[in-house]
Amino acid sequence: MRAATPTTCAELAGAAALPGQRAWATGMAALLIEAKWAVQRAVAAGADQLDPRRLDHYRARYQAIIAEGWRPNPAARAGRPRRSKAANLLARLDNHRDEVLRFATDFRVPFDNNQAERDIRMAKLQQKISGGWRTLPGAQRFCRLRSYVATARKQQVGVLPALRRVFEGDPWLPAAAGP
Repeated sequence: MRAATPTTCAELAGAAALPGQRAWATGMAALLIEAKWAVQRAVAAGADQLDPRRLDHYRARYQAIIAEGWRPNPAARAGRPRRSKAANLLARLDNHRDEVLRFATDFRVPFDNNQAERDIRMAKLQQKISGGWRTLPGAQRFCRLRSYVATARKQQVGVLPALRRVFEGDPWLPAAAGP
């Protein structure tokens, strides 16, 4: 889990509908949305990080919500029945707290994974329509091309000029990332 995701928020909404889970699940969803807004305000103000006190406040609230969530969801032990979906979500949030809040500590990390989901949608659509690829090299070429097009779009480079350069033997490459 890299950062909070729409899936996590949907899972929190589902957990909130279960008996005894509403308080922690709605609290966590509210905390994540509040932190997202704080990051958006900080970025709009030209900041490259949240105020350390605000970040500490979010981490403390996160910890308190996790602790509140464990009360109705005792940790699984040997011989006990499997945990519920809500307890599994809680365990994931507890075990990956730094990754869930990564968007608040590193502004380069998006709050959600929508872009990643959009990037793989075409490959999944191709699989669905044709049932897959006939050969591994064909699948690799398709993925390489889709990756190149997606990178060009993210870098605000025209797709057709970038593809033209590929076929002319002078492929466009993104600038090297700084240290």
